[in-house]
Amino acid sequence: MDKKRMYSAAQPTGKITIGNYIGAISNWVKLQHEYDCFFAIADMHAITIKQDPQELRRRTLELAALYIACGLDPEVCALYVQSNVSAHAELAWVLNTLTYVGEMERMTQFKDKSRKHADNINMGLMDYPVLMAADILLYQAEYVPVGFDQKQHVEITRDIANRFNNRYGETFTVPTPLIMKSGAKIMSLQEPDKKMSKSDENINAWVSLLDDRDTIIRKFKRAVTDSDNCIRAGEDKPGITNLLTIYSVFRGCTVEEAEKEFAGKGYGDFKLAVGETVADALAPIQAEQARLLADKAYLNGVLASGAERAFKAARKTLSKVYRKVGFYRGE
Repeated sequence: MDKKRMYSAAQPTGKITIGNYIGAISNWVKLQHEYDCFFAIADMHAITIKQDPQELRRRTLELAALYIACGLDPEVCALYVQSNVSAHAELAWVLNTLTYVGEMERMTQFKDKSRKHADNINMGLMDYPVLMAADILLYQAEYVPVGFDQKQHVEITRDIANRFNNRYGETFTVPTPLIMKSGAKIMSLQEPDKKMSKSDENINAWVSLLDDRDTIIRKFKRAVTDSDNCIRAGEDKPGITNLLTIYSVFRGCTVEEAEKEFAGKGYGDFKLAVGETVADALAPIQAEQARLLADKAYLNGVLASGAERAFKAARKTLSKVYRKVGFYRGE
């Protein structure tokens, strides 16, 4: 039986957090064997914010190496760079004609990024969700694994797909957001009522997959907790609950087991143990990424192969779209 198709992408920002790893990448590693997966490095999305061209190229290759180091298998899934498949931009243009300005202005991410980048409110920033819709619909993806903050983008993708299907006939698979339950939301180490974010200006609020051991331990030692010195999960203890969640994921145990392990111990010992556990888990990933980056020929081959596989699937959809909208193809 054919596997159902799944699509996801991430920007090459150079700052992949443990929240991204727990909520997304680690789940992709499991899902790649259950679904026909397409994973893109979204460099076209990245340039909606000013980028240094050399840095963008470097980070693109680093992210590809990191994905493989985390467990994505290029023999199993299609791993490619978004801009290497021109059909993404081509389909986005067609979908723009079915998308309304008001819809884009109401998107939460557009509002947030407009506030943060008031000197560069460009059309790409507004049009971001249409390109994301093109990303997903090109591959006829049935599922899109997302965090809660990205669910809105899948909803607008569903709206655009239904609008096109209603106007031109059944063309696109209408995707379903796949919200991952376990470890889906890792919170800030400094403000545990907020999601951990790589854009947080406080560098102690988030941990990168590429932070060195000393930095990781230092950030966890500085993590915000509370005053009662009792290590248990609960709504009244967001900081400790967050640390227990992180520890349980990287330790491979339940939160309840972690609570028992640290019963009667102080916050200092607990935070040190969380930091050491995370650092121990990330060390082999960092070493494997470094090894892969030393073999650029291999990485270039992986990305070329992934782009070829993605191109074949995308071109099939785009040809159907062009035919449906009436573009003359010389028939």
